[in-house]
Amino acid sequence: MTNQPQQFLEIKNTIENVKEFSIPKDRKEVLQPLVAYVQSKVSKNEEIRINFICTHNSRRSHLSQIWAQTMASYFGVKNVSCYSGGTETTALFPKVAETLQESGFQIQRISHAENPIYSIKFGKNARPIIGFSKKLDDDFNPKSKFAAVMTCDSANEACPLVVGAETRIPITFEDPKAFDNTPQQTVKYQERSLQIAAELYHVFSQLNS
Repeated sequence: MTNQPQQFLEIKNTIENVKEFSIPKDRKEVLQPLVAYVQSKVSKNEEIRINFICTHNSRRSHLSQIWAQTMASYFGVKNVSCYSGGTETTALFPKVAETLQESGFQIQRISHAENPIYSIKFGKNARPIIGFSKKLDDDFNPKSKFAAVMTCDSANEACPLVVGAETRIPITFEDPKAFDNTPQQTVKYQERSLQIAAELYHVFSQLNS
């Protein structure tokens, strides 16, 4: 482990909050293969590449990518590169960017195309995470020696094999899209984001240097 860019204070506060979340035993079992994969890379001092995959690459896969990269920095785990992709291309859903901003991320929309590109920063000196919707095998993503983490049931069923992946790990989350255009939308997006943050906190907190 090594020192990494300091997180924005609001993000640190969010992490302090989610680390107190109680994760059920069955979810810890779901997360364990990812803990084992990352630990194996840390132990061998190898590059750690994780591609979070969902059908549309619009919500859960982005939340997972961004929180995983943030938690790797928080725990000082080096050589971690997190990605996201889908079985099809849509767009990063604006409510996801808004939800992350509420947790302390600095977000800048750097392209206003139909599939916009976002710069997402968790610390002043941190390299921005580039967020946009793309297929899982897009040139932006790794081609080999990575873990494919399936974040939704439909992508998990549609992709029994992810080409180039060293391992395929299903860690699925309920879709906050179910609450779009309802009074519960803001609360449910925040709830899902914090669940993902808490579970990825657990993953990186289990590592031994």
